[in-house]
Amino acid sequence: MVTLAEPKPAVSLQTLPGDDVRQIMWRFADRYELQMLMQGARAVARGPVARLVAAGGRNSHDWTPEKNTLLQHYDDSGITAAFLEPEYGGFIAGPKNLALALVAFELAWVDAGAATGSLASNLGLAPIHERGTPEQRAKYVGGAVPVKPGEDRKQIRAAFALTEPIPFVGVETGMLAGRVRIAEWKDGSEPLLHVDKRGRFITNMGFANVVTAAVESDDAKIKGSCMVILEEGDPGIWDRGTPTKKLVHQLSSTNDPVFNLKVPASRIVGGYTVKDGVIIPNYSHSEIIEAVFRRTRVTVGLMTSAKLLSAVEPIMLYHRRRFRGGQGAPGTPRYELGIQQKEDALHRLVDIWATGEASSSLGFEAARMFDVLDPLEQEKDRIFAEKKLTGRAATKELAKAQDEALKLINAHQPIENPLARFAQLDSLAGVLCPACKLWNTGHGANMMREAVSLMGGYGVTEDCPGFLGQKWMDAQLEATYEGPEAVQRLQLSITMTSELFLTQFKQWIAEMKRISSERPGTGACALGTAMKLWLWTLQHVQTATDADGAKLYHKSRQGVTFPLADALCWLLAARQFILDTIELETKGAENPALADGLAGTVAFFTDLCHVQAARAAGEVGRIATEIGHGYNRHPAWDDASCHACYCAEELTNLEGVIPGIDGSARAYSDVTENGEAHARKAGPCVKCTGLEPFVALRAKLDTCITGCRLAKDRAAESLTKVMTREALDYPA
Repeated sequence: MVTLAEPKPAVSLQTLPGDDVRQIMWRFADRYELQMLMQGARAVARGPVARLVAAGGRNSHDWTPEKNTLLQHYDDSGITAAFLEPEYGGFIAGPKNLALALVAFELAWVDAGAATGSLASNLGLAPIHERGTPEQRAKYVGGAVPVKPGEDRKQIRAAFALTEPIPFVGVETGMLAGRVRIAEWKDGSEPLLHVDKRGRFITNMGFANVVTAAVESDDAKIKGSCMVILEEGDPGIWDRGTPTKKLVHQLSSTNDPVFNLKVPASRIVGGYTVKDGVIIPNYSHSEIIEAVFRRTRVTVGLMTSAKLLSAVEPIMLYHRRRFRGGQGAPGTPRYELGIQQKEDALHRLVDIWATGEASSSLGFEAARMFDVLDPLEQEKDRIFAEKKLTGRAATKELAKAQDEALKLINAHQPIENPLARFAQLDSLAGVLCPACKLWNTGHGANMMREAVSLMGGYGVTEDCPGFLGQKWMDAQLEATYEGPEAVQRLQLSITMTSELFLTQFKQWIAEMKRISSERPGTGACALGTAMKLWLWTLQHVQTATDADGAKLYHKSRQGVTFPLADALCWLLAARQFILDTIELETKGAENPALADGLAGTVAFFTDLCHVQAARAAGEVGRIATEIGHGYNRHPAWDDASCHACYCAEELTNLEGVIPGIDGSARAYSDVTENGEAHARKAGPCVKCTGLEPFVALRAKLDTCITGCRLAKDRAAESLTKVMTREALDYPA
């Protein structure tokens, strides 16, 4: 006899999650310097930034004196120095991906343009930071530290010039219109370069005095492409260009600059060598931007996550107060709950909140991973340099490390070799980074539209609480920053097929199944089954063909590869949200400040996990079904197909010879009744020959979603009880 477990006493979310909760979930409870940085960024965001937005600062495309005052606030709060190494005036030792992600998150909570403006200087310096010579780092990275009282120097404000004017803008980062050639090269002296570059949508150009520009050789004496450091004051033309007439991110400065300058060859980022009279840059522009973008995409993804979570409280305040002043006295449901009396509004807000949590979990996990990966990458570079490994030899050495990592992962043994450890984490980072950028900004922008719609007509007004309409518009730009969705999907379609990644993914499936037995309310069971279905589909399409015999998994079959990349993003985000909730439940008890409300917060987040896992499973099921069945041709009522059908009279005759065939045939085949033609449909029912495991998995997935709507009901009820503030902590 099956007995039901004793029901647990009902607990509910008491207050909106605060810093103590976030520090545990996002793993920086032991990082005091990050907590202080986050507080400093928040003070700037909800103080001067919010006041500037409320005063109409977004109504101008120009970089105004009012906007320019934000730079000093960034300097004073520690935001500017957060990117710098302690040797150059910074205050955070080691990798800073999580630190910069927290800054972007806090600023974007109020305005993404402010977040972009504060981080764009880091982007301008990033090529020098990642691949510059020691001398270049000392001069430019060190020069970006805020000026101290009594110092007589001009602080460096940097910009990054990659994209080109229309029609080239957005084509691809491998096609450059910027050109570099030899201007002068005297015997025994350093070459002088002539750089001709026209930029498009270049952030910080309203005030930048240093630009790292991507250029291609226009001279037989310079090989390939590179990045060059340009300074205001170099001989030639330094034209900041006209401000871009953006509909979004108006608190960042964006211009279309023109550069025609002469600079010394020592400005080539990373240096160069000379062979047979030809300048050979140590790094091509693509090698540099690969090192830069794989990290900075994460912060952009988190900017959209911040918008979603920042929308929760304004929507709740609006809904609860919607009918006050009309019918309904204080204490009545109409007065106290307003629109929250309606299930639809509550359920839609649950979806917004769950998306914000899952996307934040995914983004901060990616940021933390790069903090671990960065020193390993430096160690890999050191080892390769020591062994003088380049090109094919370096690739072979890395392949050995990947094989070693694969064996140890399969054996569930720790990875000690730094090269093997680098290979393992690099395989994950190559997936998490584009997944975070793709899902957080793409799906996040869609959910921001939901958030705006829940504010009614108020959502599209300039004084909407929380600036939600502006945040919705800003999200559209973030979806195109550092490569639009197609770029991220293309990268994922390559990295997600790595054997090293898929081996770890299989262990994640087992992890979700284990969690589902310990914490069934998280939705980990449905998520684990969805992960298994995704993996089966990926492996199937890699060898399958369509109805015409063409290969399915190919870089040109983006109708296959891109949807599978999308499906993976849903899984990764939901998984990390579950892990973060478990971290809160496990570590939260150690924090006395969380003692009273921890159970309710964990219960609420558990229900949100279940909601998000079910949504992810549904998306995976839909995509996998379309791909698994969609490339087969449906049977038609032709001679061959009709011949395979039974007629009722035939079954009656066969029943005497083969007992039970009548019932079996009617269950699994098309049967034509006496005197009737075939049924009114496209053709005979599809036979799933070869897809039986897929069909079984899909059916199992549907049943694994059991209970998800009950979780949504509980989460929705919590929204009607949670305590909120009387007003937001930044102006409307």
